[in-house]
Amino acid sequence: MGKLFIVPTPIGNLEDMTFRAIRVLKEADLILAEDTRTSGKLLKHYEIGTHMYSHHMHNEHKTIDSLTARLQAGETIALISDAGTPAISDPGFLLTRACVEKGVEVECLPGATAFVPALVNSGLPNDRFTFEGFLPEKKGRQTRYLILADEVRTMIIYVSPHKLLKTLAEFITYFGEDRPICVSRELSKLHEENVRGTVREVLTHFEAKAPKGEIVVVVGGKITK
Repeated sequence: MGKLFIVPTPIGNLEDMTFRAIRVLKEADLILAEDTRTSGKLLKHYEIGTHMYSHHMHNEHKTIDSLTARLQAGETIALISDAGTPAISDPGFLLTRACVEKGVEVECLPGATAFVPALVNSGLPNDRFTFEGFLPEKKGRQTRYLILADEVRTMIIYVSPHKLLKTLAEFITYFGEDRPICVSRELSKLHEENVRGTVREVLTHFEAKAPKGEIVVVVGGKITK
């Protein structure tokens, strides 16, 4: 029986790759990559010559049986995403679940993921929080907002840069303009930015300065009396 390794990769800064992650990728029989072109740059940087195979949201349903068969036959496979920890708003859950169901050992290495530094450096309470990932695009979006409006824990939400202004305007509608938030942009990269304040203040900031790059929004929970 082989083993599936879930291997986090840097969310921006290549120096955030761990020694163990590099070793596992070098020793694996196969690397499953979300985008082989993106991952190819990382592997080249660390002189990793292991063969890659595309594993993304459009083909993961079709490849699970063949991949679990290879694992059951004794191969070691490493799963990576374009950035961060696989299965966190990225492919990985379906294969992990299939391995667990078939008795294939799964091990997730610790490493980079965007929401943890965003939460910690936000300055908002982090003893209890809820990770929402990307909100529904259309169907179910309003319903989700109505539920989150009463959430007392700090909320973590992924937002595409071209949708940030619209999302902040929706926050004003459902959370109020005075709700504290922090928008973290380009975490770990040269132009990292963390904008803290009320929803209104942060919206004003990004109306004057168009947002770019990967974005994580941390929203304070509803204050109850």
